[in-house]
Amino acid sequence: MLRSQIRTGTGPEVMAALRNATVSALCVAGITNIAAANRHHARDGTRPLALLGITYRLCRGSWV
Repeated sequence: MLRSQIRTGTGPEVMAALRNATVSALCVAGITNIAAANRHHARDGTRPLALLGITYRLCRGSWV
């Protein structure tokens, strides 16, 4: 059985940086309930991108 490697090497620092970036982006967007926002944005992969102003054009298949 493979074990998670997130507790070794630079994994903890990387995960902390991603977590801090997520919380900062939500705060900048004016969201106060971080836990609820995390659950909401985790349901659809396009929601976090939309929060950051990144969209995907399906007709052209390119990132904007």
